[in-house]
Formats: sequence, structure tokens, C-alpha cells
Amino acid sequence: MMERPDYKRYTVTSALPYANGPIHIGHLAGVYVPADIFVRFLRMNGEDVIFIGGSDEHGVPITIKALQQGIHPQQVVDKFHGIIKQSFEDFGITFDIYSRTSNPIHHETASAFFKKMYGAGQFIEKVSQQYYDEATGHFLADRYITGTCPHCQYDKAYGDQCERCGTSLNATDLINPKSVLSGNAPVLRETRHWFLPLDQYEPWLREWILEGHKDDWKTNVYGQCKSWIDQGLQPRAVTRDLDWGVKVPVDGADGKVLYVWFDAPIGYISATRELRPDWEKYWKDKETKLVHFIGKDNIVFHCIIFPAMLKAEGTYILPDNVPANEFLNLEGDKISTSRNWAVWLHEYLQEFPGKQDVLRYVLTANAPETKDNDFTWKDFQAKNNNELVAILGNFVNRTMVLTHKYFEGLVPQQGELTPGDQAVLHEMKQIPSRIAISLYAYRFREALAEMMNLARLGNKYLTDNEPWKLYPADKVRVATVLHISLQICAGLSIIAEPFLPFSAAKIRQTLNLPRYPWKDALLCNWLEPGQKLNPPELLFEKIDDETIQKQVQKLMDTKAENASAQAVTGLKPAKPEIIYEDFTKMDIRAGTILEAEKVAKTDKLLKLKIDTGIDHRTVVSGIAAYFKPEDIIGKRVSILVNLAPRKLKGIDSQGMILMAENTDGTLFFVTPDEGVQNGGDIK
Repeated sequence: MMERPDYKRYTVTSALPYANGPIHIGHLAGVYVPADIFVRFLRMNGEDVIFIGGSDEHGVPITIKALQQGIHPQQVVDKFHGIIKQSFEDFGITFDIYSRTSNPIHHETASAFFKKMYGAGQFIEKVSQQYYDEATGHFLADRYITGTCPHCQYDKAYGDQCERCGTSLNATDLINPKSVLSGNAPVLRETRHWFLPLDQYEPWLREWILEGHKDDWKTNVYGQCKSWIDQGLQPRAVTRDLDWGVKVPVDGADGKVLYVWFDAPIGYISATRELRPDWEKYWKDKETKLVHFIGKDNIVFHCIIFPAMLKAEGTYILPDNVPANEFLNLEGDKISTSRNWAVWLHEYLQEFPGKQDVLRYVLTANAPETKDNDFTWKDFQAKNNNELVAILGNFVNRTMVLTHKYFEGLVPQQGELTPGDQAVLHEMKQIPSRIAISLYAYRFREALAEMMNLARLGNKYLTDNEPWKLYPADKVRVATVLHISLQICAGLSIIAEPFLPFSAAKIRQTLNLPRYPWKDALLCNWLEPGQKLNPPELLFEKIDDETIQKQVQKLMDTKAENASAQAVTGLKPAKPEIIYEDFTKMDIRAGTILEAEKVAKTDKLLKLKIDTGIDHRTVVSGIAAYFKPEDIIGKRVSILVNLAPRKLKGIDSQGMILMAENTDGTLFFVTPDEGVQNGGDIK
């Protein structure tokens, strides 16, 4: 049941949320609920553990929001740090400290970290061309530049992305670029920055991750790391030209700050310094186990980049595990803060008072542990009504009500045990160990299911024995049944603590029990005959259809608002964000259409033979309404060659050609330049 004995303590970190908006259920499911479950469990085991959290308060999005609102960045982070911190407290996330990267101790810690690496020659310097606003005297980060998108002609595209068509851009791609600060056209100037040479750490990372953690890291984490390493690592800038952030602590670096990806993870260390005078043993003692809880979009930073930083600095331990989760969707669509497609934690706490554990339960039961999962309000209602109310709450309430009814609220005496009683008590003793094994392996859904199995066991035991029918004919037997049922309730008050802390506390209060350590979950004899119980209190209440419909309607109103905004431009909104690895999985090549003919008995399909450079293959495409077969023979196209084959009208289609569509529905081929040979990669 216990963890490996070679660790004296744990340092558990959770990703620092960006302080430019509130927390939503995607953050909770991906990071904070599993981290809190794990830490609560470790504490119950008597482990020396610190749980570190805090707000990430630097970076361009924060300065942009401040600029838009005409306020200082500190005002932005103060507002959202307060909202986030209070939401976590109200929801029951038990950080030992919730700090922030704008604190002086963080600036000091991050500066010292950089200076040590700088002094040891761990960085390389590069000079590059970057846009500069001569009117304000600032180099411009990508989001400080707007202009016309070269792809869709949207005239308010940013220097890193067009938010109308979703295309990733470089600032130099923009037509008629302008500075957000002054409105003037920027000029290109040379600027110097420091880079972490990740390529130099590639052999070590390959050994440390691909060989050392192949068997103990989650498959989704290991797979993303392997993909990055196999593509070859490149130097990564650790500084940028900006006013807001940790100043680069070397001569000649005026107007430069540490890049937020370098600065933010050091926030775990600075928060620990703020928390404990003996902080070093939690970061530099090899008998400490370091665990990072993060979402999938932070895997590379915590598994490759931050470990390379720690290795380069030379005095810190490395993460033992990074149990990252995938993404949680909402009602079948990606959660999007920009589209307000989210369930915000602070709003949930206002609209569902006292129901923290319901959300904790649903998010754990649906945790996106190895693949994306979906949250729906109907499922939320079903899990509350059919599981928490009907199983866990029903069992505890029935046991308490019957004990008060038949034994005046006193724990009855256990009599002679039947084989069925003994089987129940035996199974009860097995469950805590199974939960512990799952939690140490970061399988939180599995652990939660085991916890609910004890509630199911109790419910079935009570139903099968029917004490309400036995009384008053066999009071001794009823006393035994209720004694065992009460002991199951007591066991639930222990093993439910990491998952449902508010409900576990209610059970303890009703049973007049203290908070027990995890090892005592094996005892099965917490209650003494004659012990006085408090009046029963409902653990959960049913959630009605009207309440759920209000939440669904709230999302539908958001969708309607987004559609209205889309109608103004006539263009589709950007699709949900993906990570770089998703894009690199696509193998797109330049090709030429060799043959084209209509597919019999269809109006939309053309059968094409395409020279991809690597082969000649058949593709079935729904473009017959737009192009005549004879007009497109010899046409250059871009083709996705690693799309799984699909049979259309009996024809095996072996790829997909890329098309562009205007708002009026007209289609165009995405044509590679004539200088690109067939088979040339399109990236």
C-alpha cells in the first residue's frame, strides 16, 4: 500500500495559472483536483509534503490587457490573483502556499538563477532583427504589432496570429504593420538576446527521459517528450524586450526581462523560499520526490525545458514524475477563454453553493488522464443524482436514520457474524490498499471508483439484510447489521477524504469521529458500542432539470453571441487551439493532379490520381460542383499523405487535398509555388 521507501519528503507543484483571467473546470480537471487529491492522501499517510501553487503574473497577454483597459499590469494581476486565490480556497484546494511571481522574493530568486547560469556560460547570445517603435523607444513583442493578415486580409491581425482565420504568423509577415503603443509603423532593428542551448542537452534528455522514465511516466507525457526530442531540439530564447517582468540582471540588458517560460517555473522555488526557511531540502535533497501536476500544454516546459534549466544550474533535484492530464472539453467543444466557452470556478461556487464535492467528483470521474474527455451538464446531473445521492448519500443517510430510529442514535452492539458479514468486512479491508496503489500510480479515476465501491458495498449490504423488516422480531441481528453499516460509514469518512473532503467532514461530524490517518482505514472498528451519534445530515441533494437547463442555456447564449460576432465578418472563428505536436503529425506534400474523373452516380465527388513525389495515389474529393475534371489535370496541389485511407463509393481514398474557402463558399486549391518539387514538405 505504501510508496517506495527511498523518499523522505515530497515537493508537489501545480501549474501556475496565468493571472489574466479566472479559473475554469478545464484547469481543475487537468491540474488542481488531481494534485489536491494526491497531496491530501500523502498528508493522511503522514508524509512530509509541501503543496506549491501561485499565479503566473508576467508576459505579454497581461500587458496587452492592461493596455486595452488603460491600467498598469500590476492592477490586472492583482485583480485576477485575488479571484483565483479565493476560488481555490473556497473550492478546497489545500495549497501550503499560493504565491505570485510579482513578489520581490520571486524576482530575487529568478534573477539569482539566471545569474548563476550566465556566470557559468550556460547561455548563448544571438542578435536578430525585431520591430521597434521609434516614437515610444520600445522593441515590440509579437502582440504589440498589428497589421493586415496576408492570408485573409483581416486588418487587425497580431504579430503572432490572425484571430480571424487562425493562421500562425511572424510579425514580419504582416502587411502594413503598426505598433499597438503609438499607432506608427515600426522599423526593424537589431536586438540581442540570450538563449538556452537545448540542443546541447539532447543526449542527456534522451537518456534521462526516453530510457529512464519509459516505464513510469504516463504514455501521453512520454509520447509528447519523445516526439519533441526525436525532431531535434533547438536553442530557445530566455529573454525578451519588454518592460513587465523580471529584469535581466546583467549589464547591457536594459529594457529586457526574463521570458515568462523561464521565469514561471522558478516560481515554484521562490514560493517554497517564501514558505519555509529550510526550503533547500525540498529542492536540493535527493531524498525529496519532486512531482509536477500540469496540463498537456505544459508538458514540454516541465519535462524538457525546466529540467534542462535545473540540470544547467547544477544544484537542484529533477522531477521524478510529471503526471500531466489531457484537455477537458465542454459540451463537445474545446474550452475557450476567448470565446467564453467555459464553466468558471468562481461562478460555479456562487451558483452551486455547498456543492464543491459534486464538481470534484464529476471532474475526477471524467478526468482526461490519457486522452481528452468531455464535461456535460446532463452528465454532471446524472453523476450527482444517480451516484452521489443514490449510492453514497443514500447509504450513509439510511444507516444514520435507522440507528436513530431503532437505537436512539447510539452505536449498537455487534453480535454473531454471518459468513456474509465476514465477507463484507474482508472486502472493506481490501479497498484502502487498492486506492493507495492507484493514487501512487496517479490513476485518480480508478482510485475514485474504488472509493465508491465501498459505498456500493454498504448499500447492497443494507438492502440485502433489510433491517427495517427484521425489527422488532430480531433486534440482535438488526444491531449487528447497523453496527457493520456504521463501520462502513466510518471507513468512508477516511477514504473519501482526498476526493470529497467536505462530505468526509460531514460524515465524521455525524459519527463523532476525529480525522484518522490513512493507515487506520484498515481497522474496521472505529466506533464503540454505545457511542453517541449526532443527528443525520444529508450529504448530497438532487439537482433538478431546471437548474441544469439554466446552465445549458447560459452556454447556448454564449454560442449565440459568438455566432453573432462571426456574422459581422462572415468568416468562421478560429478553431480550438492545438499544440505544436498535433500539427507535426500531419505530413503535407506538394503534388500534381495527373488524372481526374467524376465518380459515377454522385454529384459532388471527383476521383483524382495525384503524383505526390513519393508515389501515385488515388484521392476522392468533394469538389465536383466547383471544378470540371478536364480543367484541373496538371494542377499543383497540397496533399495530406498520412491520412488514414477511407472508402468512398467503393473507392479507397488515400489522402486529402487542401482547399481554401471564401465566405461565399467558393473553393480554391492551396497551390505550392512552382519551385517546389512534388513530394516537397509543406510545413
